[in-house]
Amino acid sequence: MRFEHTPVLFNEVIEGLNIKEDGIYVDGTLGGAGHSIEIVKRLKAGKLVGIDQDINAINKAKEVLKDYLNKVIFIHDNYGNIQKILRGLNIEKVDGILLDIGVSSHQLDEEERGFSYNKDAYLDMRMNTANDFTAWDVVNKYSKEELERIIWMYGEEKWAKRIAEFIVESRKIKPIDTTLQLVEIIKKAIPQKARAVGHHPAKKTFQAIRIEVNNELNILKESIPVMVRFLNKGGRLCIITFHSLEDRIVKKTFIELNKDCICPPESPICTCNKEKEIEIITRKPITPSKEEIERNPRSRSAKLRIAERV
Repeated sequence: MRFEHTPVLFNEVIEGLNIKEDGIYVDGTLGGAGHSIEIVKRLKAGKLVGIDQDINAINKAKEVLKDYLNKVIFIHDNYGNIQKILRGLNIEKVDGILLDIGVSSHQLDEEERGFSYNKDAYLDMRMNTANDFTAWDVVNKYSKEELERIIWMYGEEKWAKRIAEFIVESRKIKPIDTTLQLVEIIKKAIPQKARAVGHHPAKKTFQAIRIEVNNELNILKESIPVMVRFLNKGGRLCIITFHSLEDRIVKKTFIELNKDCICPPESPICTCNKEKEIEIITRKPITPSKEEIERNPRSRSAKLRIAERV
């Protein structure tokens, strides 16, 4: 199994986590352990909980971290279940959590996973291959209205309506089974002049379907407050995102968790009993340097936001 992984914003993440040698840290998207290898090197009495829903990532991480296995607990699960995971390990609080959101380079490069619009494969796109629901189900079973909604909402694709219409018409003739079948349909739906500009014409639609299959945005939104509440005072939450929808969720949630009071401005006294839970360390997201983008072009859209528990 080939598993290439270049950690994005590596130095910025390690600095942002403010690692203590006896701390407990969680890498919620373990991947190829590119960030985690440096975390465990800095731990003496501390522990790392490495979570990933992709079993290939877990297996690769075990190879990368083979010299530090006494410091690592590997969990094959979704970070959205962090409350259940930490309670199951009898861990009440942690000192830092890292999320590196989205599809990994390995998942894009592994042809049979069906994430890439450049390689022919069955329409899959599952990050956890134990799940039954795939991209095939979305493409072949969703109504025209449902397809338009997710392609517009999750892909921010202005041709969503036409793409949905073309998908539905095409599958009336025969099922849409592969990635390149879907790419051809998308190309037909988008006028040629529009296709000549910018990214691959299927990029946004594939992104939208992947997000739907893996319920990515809902899991992210629901998980951030839970993670914050598992942090010790001074503990850090570092989240790397790769597109505006994810970044918007992180930014908005951090702002809400940073508020002391959410009562209407006209209220004479506070009745909400809300307390500020975090300080926002990064008022603006940290982005890759020109040098990093040259070394790793896939890092170009990455944004890192950091919060600290108060």
